[in-house]
Amino acid sequence: MPLFGTDGVRGLANGLLTAELALHLAQATAVVLGQGRSAEARKAEGRRLTAVVARDPRVSGEFLAAAVSAGLASSGVDVLDAGVIPTPATAFLIADHDADFGVMVSASHNPAPDNGIKIFARGGTKLPDIVEQRIEKALEGERLQPTGAGVGRIRRFADAEDRYVLHLLGSLPHRLDGIHVVLDCAHGAAAGVSPETFKDAGAQVTVIGAEPDGLNINDGVGSTHLDVLSEAVVRLGADVGIAHDGDADRCLAVDAQGNVVDGDQIMAILAVSMKERGALADDTLVATVMSNLGLHRAMAEHGIRVLQTGVGDRYVLEAMNEGGYSLGGEQSGHVIMSEFATTGDGLLTGLHIVAEMARQNKTLAELASLMTVYPQVLVNVRGVDRDGVNDELVQEAVAASVAELGDSGRVLLRASGTEPLVRVMVEAASEEVARAHADRLAAVVRERLAL
Repeated sequence: MPLFGTDGVRGLANGLLTAELALHLAQATAVVLGQGRSAEARKAEGRRLTAVVARDPRVSGEFLAAAVSAGLASSGVDVLDAGVIPTPATAFLIADHDADFGVMVSASHNPAPDNGIKIFARGGTKLPDIVEQRIEKALEGERLQPTGAGVGRIRRFADAEDRYVLHLLGSLPHRLDGIHVVLDCAHGAAAGVSPETFKDAGAQVTVIGAEPDGLNINDGVGSTHLDVLSEAVVRLGADVGIAHDGDADRCLAVDAQGNVVDGDQIMAILAVSMKERGALADDTLVATVMSNLGLHRAMAEHGIRVLQTGVGDRYVLEAMNEGGYSLGGEQSGHVIMSEFATTGDGLLTGLHIVAEMARQNKTLAELASLMTVYPQVLVNVRGVDRDGVNDELVQEAVAASVAELGDSGRVLLRASGTEPLVRVMVEAASEEVARAHADRLAAVVRERLAL
């Protein structure tokens, strides 16, 4: 199995992800990312490479970030230690400080025993697959081992959080005065910076999930556990709830009645607003194949094209960069606003959703009503040949469901990239219809592709 997954290197801390691996991965990163044209120019000017290193608050991040910093400094890279900050803050600071690259130690929405290492290139962009493969290969090669004055220094990035907050506030088209926001920070990296930013923007803020102890990150709170936020919004009579995940690169919302507003609905609201303001490049929204049919219909009604990609925010980013598009994301709440960020940013997204409520003087429910969410049923068919999704009888069954659903539904078969599993997803006007088609297709897949 390759070391890098869809979002860096991730696994059980002190299981797969040891301090030794973190140190060696940092050293390999210094070798590979120290070979670019800009890096060579800096060396020619007698300057050392610089990297930003940050983490979320899970306890294992302390030793893993220390190992990463040690590996970089031992390779002659100066390290700016930004401490506990969100992943999108790390990406922003790499670009803002003109650092050569950066490393975020986080496992995002995973439970506390897991951790991960995400590497960003100069400018705060995610690494392409080929560069990750070169880093993985460099683990087996020679390391940079300067001595004396050639070793790197590790310094505290003292104003890291302030720079990020000012950047977020500067992006807002409207202040948030008069709006009561409940923030769920998932006991994660947003616990310090998100409440501060929303308050500075003028919102009345109530905070939950903002007491990280290193072990409680994502534990029953955050964007993967929205019941607590929904209850708090209704109980307090608040206007809106915003939920982050552990590293705050995603955002989901809750309206005043406690109803969840997912990433598709958030993208719909932002896309229409941006188009009205002339900020939606080429009137195009980039979304994955898992986005709801309702998003496609709502965007068509507003003259907005939806460009589809594979599942994963890295593929959304690739399409946005290739086409110069300004908005994209996933149903899960990874929303990318390329005018202000190089990656999904949960704080940025949440701020702009609430700003849109203030700008239009509408409730979140009113804003979200521009999109009808079609019932979506997903069935995971396990123990099957994932390479057989193009089987003739399977495709005939898919075609029959597509024909029967017509314009009122959608069918998607997707093979897992790592398991003997095929995912069957069906959308329809009612959950009963979607379930019937999904179960019927799953039975065909199970019969035809059984191992």
